[in-house]
Amino acid sequence: MRTVAVVGASLAGLSAARALRDQGYDGRLVLIGDEPHRPYDRPPLSKEFLAGRMDEADLALETETDDLDATWILGTAAAALDPGERAVRLGDGRTVRTDAVVIATGAAARTLPGTERLSGVHTLRTLDDARALRADLAGAERLVVVGAGFIGAEIASTARALGLHVTLVEPAPAPLAAAIGAEMGAVVAGLQAGQGVEVLCGTGVREVTGTTRADGVILTDGRRVPADVVVVGIGARPNVAWLAGSGVEIADGVLCDATGATGVPGVVAVGDCAAWFDPAGGAHRRVEHWTGAARRPAVAVRALLAGASATSGSSGSDVRPPEPPYFWSDQCGVRIQFAGRTGPGDEITVEEGSLADRSFVAVYRRGDRPVAVLGIDLPRPFTRWRKRLAAEALQSAAP
Repeated sequence: MRTVAVVGASLAGLSAARALRDQGYDGRLVLIGDEPHRPYDRPPLSKEFLAGRMDEADLALETETDDLDATWILGTAAAALDPGERAVRLGDGRTVRTDAVVIATGAAARTLPGTERLSGVHTLRTLDDARALRADLAGAERLVVVGAGFIGAEIASTARALGLHVTLVEPAPAPLAAAIGAEMGAVVAGLQAGQGVEVLCGTGVREVTGTTRADGVILTDGRRVPADVVVVGIGARPNVAWLAGSGVEIADGVLCDATGATGVPGVVAVGDCAAWFDPAGGAHRRVEHWTGAARRPAVAVRALLAGASATSGSSGSDVRPPEPPYFWSDQCGVRIQFAGRTGPGDEITVEEGSLADRSFVAVYRRGDRPVAVLGIDLPRPFTRWRKRLAAEALQSAAP
């Protein structure tokens, strides 16, 4: 293996490049990124950067100790993968010859149809997105955020702290309901409302109004909410179209085994575009959170250097399962932490703290087995439960 190409130059791609060097790979290393920027940290974009408390230099992920000895190709996207020719073809016509590929092309923000012609409508996924939104908010008074997932809820909290009148619109019964359930999502709704955000759940957006610039939204229940700026935070789709015809299996992302190996030898996938097999759940799942992008590449690189593929049995009992998904969100003056996966019918008990104080640890159980834990402003007890979840996952995967 003389050349490895890492396609995607954000956190997952950088983590894979570091893992390659840490695990002894000393050949040619090429990092390909569609953005012109060197790797940067995305979580602050909706918080400190948007609020002006952090500048672009503070976002840099590379450190003085990084010595990757890599070739960087930035500002051009991958257009195709040809495993037979061992080549990655770029959008600008160039071809990168390679013996192995780490797919780390991430995901793109979903948009609302019909808003392409309107200024004042934003998504937030990239540094350029954050620059544009920050500039637009500086002259705005009213913001409507469509979607109360992590990004939407954080933007709402940040904008409210900046003094804007903020309306948060969510079709689900509560913010973050898909991740933490409606019961605990209602607690997050209370945090937002307590900060002064108008939270409208159980309704979606029928239309963004305006001639050349957005001036409001019409909800599915018929109400109209005026706005100077609209932010759309309705999830992301994996950037995998460039893999068409490559032989890499695609569903909701790149289908991988429990180590990140695809069915094509010499090709692994990491980060937001990768749907790893979850032995505990018996299904492929994408994990769109910072911790997964930082930690899982080391597992995938180990499989890559060992020559594993999803068809060679690398998902067997010798594979240590990845840790339960973990995320955190800073909003409304508190830190929300969550690990595991919740599902319909899970029993939720508050183990420490109290809902009334909005500082607690809640454990989700399926039968008598803990499957997830939520913490609000109690990091130490949360960490103990997170470790227990990881131990339970390892034990359940044992032969």
